[in-house]
Amino acid sequence: MADSLNHNNISTAWVDGELRLVGLDSRMIGLLRAIDQSGSINQAAKQMCLSYKGAWQIIERANNGAPKTLVSTATGGSKGGGTCLTEAGRSLLALFTRLEQQHRQFLDQLNRSLADDPDTVLLLQRLVVKTSARNQIFGCITAIQAGAVNAEVSVKLKGGEQVITSVTLTSLNDLGLQVGADAVLLVNSADITLTVDSDSNRFSARNRLSCSVIRVQQDEVNAEVIVLLPGGETLVAMVTPQSVQSLALMPGMPVWAMFKSNAPVLGVMSPL
Repeated sequence: MADSLNHNNISTAWVDGELRLVGLDSRMIGLLRAIDQSGSINQAAKQMCLSYKGAWQIIERANNGAPKTLVSTATGGSKGGGTCLTEAGRSLLALFTRLEQQHRQFLDQLNRSLADDPDTVLLLQRLVVKTSARNQIFGCITAIQAGAVNAEVSVKLKGGEQVITSVTLTSLNDLGLQVGADAVLLVNSADITLTVDSDSNRFSARNRLSCSVIRVQQDEVNAEVIVLLPGGETLVAMVTPQSVQSLALMPGMPVWAMFKSNAPVLGVMSPL
């Protein structure tokens, strides 16, 4: 039985980005901040995962490029010397810190506005789903039929095709599956069988989708056949080179993609 997948961890921070100022390396700002906190270029270099020499090179470039010295270094003396930011260095760090805060507020505002648009959220949710399964198709749950142990869930794809998937009753409850909910189906390429036979009575697979071959990629051991569904989704089927030859598969050729109801992993798109 295929396990079910829940996407409760999809991040709501759809827009993200790093703040950069022209002429300022982010490592430089981080190093300035570390020096200000530690008072030691050696400790600051360790915090930034830099070599002592690399940290010095960044400081030298900063001091040479700025109109005023940003970092001051003292050697010897009663306190054993040390490194600190000059007034200009502290002003630059304060400016960048203030801009960082404004930048975060700007990103928060953008993300809040996106979260208020359900159509945009649905689009972004689907784009960020990552999985090792080669086939990832989206649809809407249209029916749920519970049995004694398992439940059959019908998912309607964009082109109108219905896919039947089996889940345990535990998964049915854990995922909170409901008719009308958006869902994602993950199907391994090895679980898909291709046929050119239009007689569905000859096969036991519950799912049989009409499609057409886009391309065939093969080596000595395996062949990947990429097919196009009516709704525009693509599926990848892993077959043997012998199957490619016996079926005479070629681009544009109509075929049927078949898989059993326990092949797909069913996931639900969690509302935000």
